[in-house]
Amino acid sequence: MNKRYEARKTGWDSTRIQALRRHLELTQRELADRLGTRQQTISEWETDMYRPRGASATLLSIIAEQAKFKYTASPPKE
Repeated sequence: MNKRYEARKTGWDSTRIQALRRHLELTQRELADRLGTRQQTISEWETDMYRPRGASATLLSIIAEQAKFKYTASPPKE
């Protein structure tokens, strides 16, 4: 399966975005600068106010792929 399709299929939720940012060791402002957006936008994504769409979602996928970022959610606690 194509990696970009896989990222689109799973989507960029708040947990995944924050995990990518931490993997890259970036602040919200630094990630915003890389994406050409505002720090507030990153904050809104990380608090589930909004989700990235279109070019932003594609850029996140490209950055994740370049950083060899593999997101795996922790299993739910019982």
